[in-house]
Amino acid sequence: MAGSKQCVYLIDASIYIFRAYFSVPDTLTNNDGHLINALHGFAGFLAEFLEKEQPQHVAVVFDESLTTSFRNEIYPDYKANRESPPEELRLQFRFCRSLVQTLGLADFSSNRYEADDLIGTLAERMREQGYSVVILSADKDLAQLLEEGDMLWDYARHRKHHYEDIRDWLGVRAGQVADWLALAGDSVDNIPGVPGIGAKTAAALLTRFDTLQDIFEQIDTVADLKIRGAARVQRLLQEHKEAAMLARRLTGIVTDAEMKSDVEDVLRRSVSADDIVTVCEQLGLGRMTQARLVRLAG
Repeated sequence: MAGSKQCVYLIDASIYIFRAYFSVPDTLTNNDGHLINALHGFAGFLAEFLEKEQPQHVAVVFDESLTTSFRNEIYPDYKANRESPPEELRLQFRFCRSLVQTLGLADFSSNRYEADDLIGTLAERMREQGYSVVILSADKDLAQLLEEGDMLWDYARHRKHHYEDIRDWLGVRAGQVADWLALAGDSVDNIPGVPGIGAKTAAALLTRFDTLQDIFEQIDTVADLKIRGAARVQRLLQEHKEAAMLARRLTGIVTDAEMKSDVEDVLRRSVSADDIVTVCEQLGLGRMTQARLVRLAG
């Protein structure tokens, strides 16, 4: 757990489904001939996590689309560099979600909000109710959601980033991550940021100024900073202020999405062994995986 308080685990499903799709051999199929390599890998991840952590409160959050987020309305090129997943993987996402539901785990998705936003909203609501938050993901963007007592857990790589560790990891405090990404850009999401300003310079700026807004309110002082090419950095910021402020609207994770998100909504439900076996057989999961998942019933 992240700390002494009771915690809720929020799982960024896409990370682990994609990882399984590209790491598990594409020879695994079910009786209908559908590929299930991502499902198989994701089932193994869930089984291991549930066995080790035995969580009471957990939610698995899915993305629905690369093109329907509110961010696409703000910036049409948002994530335009990413290819849509092949149909065989889309189908496996549905299989994975069926498995999550069968295991008694809460699942969430939205065609307007990304998984990050739903995780952000759940984190905010759970914290208000006295819970610490553990986010399972390899996505550094989610570090901005952490507060004292919280943790970002890159489960597959066995890396745990507590709230107080974020500065050592990224060079900025957790609450500055969205500003840092807006300055340096985020190639994964096709957010350009300020041309000529990289991650180190962005971090140096945010060591002196608390927020992106603070930087522009005191823009005339940037040239006097003891950072490499300070005068040039000031000029770049002045020239690309509009781009930076647009980027900040994209990098900030929403924490007030419209969704049902009380503690009861993320409480792990009891499930029957028979239901698990039935769904596993329908999906095409093998006997060993079925047996492992059945042991989680209760």
